[in-house]
Amino acid sequence: MSDLISLQRRARDGEKLAMLTCYDASFAARVEAAGIDAILVGDSLGMVIQGQTSTLPVSLDEMAYHTAAVARGARHSFIIADLPFGSYQQHPAQALQSATRLLAAGAHCVKLEGGAIMAETVAFLTARGIPVCCHIGLQPQSVNATGGYRVQGRAHDAAQQLISDAVQLDQCGAGMIVLEAIPAPLASQITARTTAPTIGIGAGPDCSGQVLVLYDALGITPGKPPRFAQNFMTDGCDLDMALAAYVRAVKQGDFPTTAHSFGTTAT
Repeated sequence: MSDLISLQRRARDGEKLAMLTCYDASFAARVEAAGIDAILVGDSLGMVIQGQTSTLPVSLDEMAYHTAAVARGARHSFIIADLPFGSYQQHPAQALQSATRLLAAGAHCVKLEGGAIMAETVAFLTARGIPVCCHIGLQPQSVNATGGYRVQGRAHDAAQQLISDAVQLDQCGAGMIVLEAIPAPLASQITARTTAPTIGIGAGPDCSGQVLVLYDALGITPGKPPRFAQNFMTDGCDLDMALAAYVRAVKQGDFPTTAHSFGTTAT
């Protein structure tokens, strides 16, 4: 089984890390067999599983349920579980209680959204033996405050804030940092300045690894897919071939391309 330390070491050695979201035991088993490096039990389940318009309605009970299902299907994978909206922002002790629920359900790491404002919480959790993956850039739990699903960090001040956020989270013990929907040059700068591996989703090819929503990678999400997604379920391939193609494309640096990335940050 992969662990956080080995994933960090492999990233430092230049290996690209491949991650996918997953929400149930059956898909988890197939994702694991494809050679994925880490599985994210994302609160994106609110949209792709429940049909919600955002991730905000997802509860801690629901996250624990889906984490346990994934853990039963993927017994050898490194599993990261999202802390849902409202389960960690109040104070570090609340985050500890919520993280404990998800680790008891089978997660090996928890993910939370927010920049420097979450540094105290990250330090609090990691000091107590709970690995933390941080998430900055576009933060789906904050879309009501940021004007929706928009690229972040294009203006100079916003870009500098994201760099500062990443550095502070890294210094406080973040094990990984997800960078969502930010200009590729900015993601490259952040990756160069942090020891924690960066995992991109709409952040260009220079991150330490990539993550996609499983349903986007299989082309089964209703409506128009996000720019940064690619349908790997093409040319008559089956599910296992598609999953293996995603892992291979990330490892070889063939995904994402500039077509999946956002423009140059302002200077």
